[in-house]
Amino acid sequence: MKLVFAGTPEVAVPALDALIASERHEVAAVVTRPDAPAGRGRRLVASPVAERAQEAGVEVLRPAKPRDPEFLERLREIAPDCCPVVAYGALLPRVALDVPARGWVNLHFSLLPAWRGAAPVQHALMAGDEITGASTFLIEEGLDSGPVYGTVTETVRPTDTSGDLLTRLALAGAGLLAATMDGIEDGSLEAVAQPADGITLAPKITVEDARVDWAAPALRVDRVVRGCTPAPGAWTTFRGERLKLVQAHPVADRTDLAPGQLAAGKNNVYVGTGSYAVELLWVQAQGKKPMRAADWARGARIGEGESLGA
Repeated sequence: MKLVFAGTPEVAVPALDALIASERHEVAAVVTRPDAPAGRGRRLVASPVAERAQEAGVEVLRPAKPRDPEFLERLREIAPDCCPVVAYGALLPRVALDVPARGWVNLHFSLLPAWRGAAPVQHALMAGDEITGASTFLIEEGLDSGPVYGTVTETVRPTDTSGDLLTRLALAGAGLLAATMDGIEDGSLEAVAQPADGITLAPKITVEDARVDWAAPALRVDRVVRGCTPAPGAWTTFRGERLKLVQAHPVADRTDLAPGQLAAGKNNVYVGTGSYAVELLWVQAQGKKPMRAADWARGARIGEGESLGA
């Protein structure tokens, strides 16, 4: 089939690579978000998908909005059979959805209908899911509500961050998306409507969502830290300034600390929660680079009775 691939961040690159490598399909063009300012100089930088497409000699389309007339005209000129999508980052209007004969097919990083929305991996971790996965589905105008072509499952490991889990899902999902394109082409796959039960929503994680509540149980604190790593980053406050929590883990046999209370030794830093303590392993103070929590504590000269989040 002739394909136009839509995607923007690094997580979409494995799927693009899989489709470019396919002998059964032609990636005629890529649709991605416009170049965005980045770095200290705020110079415009192409998206990871745009960079990979350019390396492969694939045409890159960067509409400000997918309803822009010039973009729609070019899409019609290309006349794709199908448009696979991975984390494109913009809503597709009906006028765009109607262009490819076999529709737009999204790779979504959850087992639909669970975790519909922008942050499925983060929400799965924060909810304590033990199994997650990826789904391919036909895009409709509703939020991730279209019929599903296929799924792959992935076990959530006890120390997974959202970055870890998303990396594995991106690789597994790339194979799923390529297989979905094969099945659509040869007619062996038929999309099946999502069940009405089991729908959960995964809106974008805000900075406030990533603030740690030390009165919550240790397992909840652990899930927030892992679910918000690397972005937007779990955080708390110390002496009135923000402290980012990069890595931590629960310590079930330490129950002597009040919620938020710090206990810093030579090589360990513990914080009390609503149940038992968590040990801080890596933190990032405001304006600083990430560092080992014990090194941060020595530099901060934590006093007896000091706490986080006060």
